[in-house]
Amino acid sequence: MKNSIKKFISKLSGKWIFDEIMLGYTDKFVSVPKIGNYIRIKAFELHVSEIIENNVAGDIAEVGVFQGDFAKYMNEAFPDRTFYLFDTFEGFDERDVSIEKKEKFSSGDQDFSNTSVEGVLNKMPNKGKCVVKQGYFPESLKGLESRFAFVSLDADLFQPIYEGLTYFYPRLNKGGVIFIHDYNNNLYSGVKDAVKKYCNENQISCVPIPDAWGTAIIRKP
Repeated sequence: MKNSIKKFISKLSGKWIFDEIMLGYTDKFVSVPKIGNYIRIKAFELHVSEIIENNVAGDIAEVGVFQGDFAKYMNEAFPDRTFYLFDTFEGFDERDVSIEKKEKFSSGDQDFSNTSVEGVLNKMPNKGKCVVKQGYFPESLKGLESRFAFVSLDADLFQPIYEGLTYFYPRLNKGGVIFIHDYNNNLYSGVKDAVKKYCNENQISCVPIPDAWGTAIIRKP
């Protein structure tokens, strides 16, 4: 059983890294941020391995799916788990943007509307396990009662990151993991403020990693 798990992880991880590097290429140059994302993907691979080998139960989720590039790795890594995908699929909500501007976390004017439910699902290798939760987060959580093994928070803005931690961390099973993207991204300084606020309130810690845009990792003890 252990050997089959290791072979499965090894096969997928090589593919993930190759896919991520190839995303960084154009006809004439290599995009450093995309290749820098190797660190995030490698860290994800290691945590997937730990979750599987330690039999951590639970579903998976991502808040801030955009075009589904990280979501497809999650769906492939956990093919038998229900995968909840939270996004407006229309870009930032003005309610969150108003907080960003008021607190001077970010301009909030970045356009992430170039996405669609259909486009994201077409990237998923196991789309039958995907449950799309379209709408304003955390309102889109309504009716969801589940436990989780892995969660990706990539909503960029203070309020959805804080709300994501507030909802998912208590529902994370022992050994479960949360990845928070943009933790060290100065363009979205509210992410770090949200993580620090939640961690200080609940006396938990996170570990930052030096990937392209800065990710913080929380693991449930």
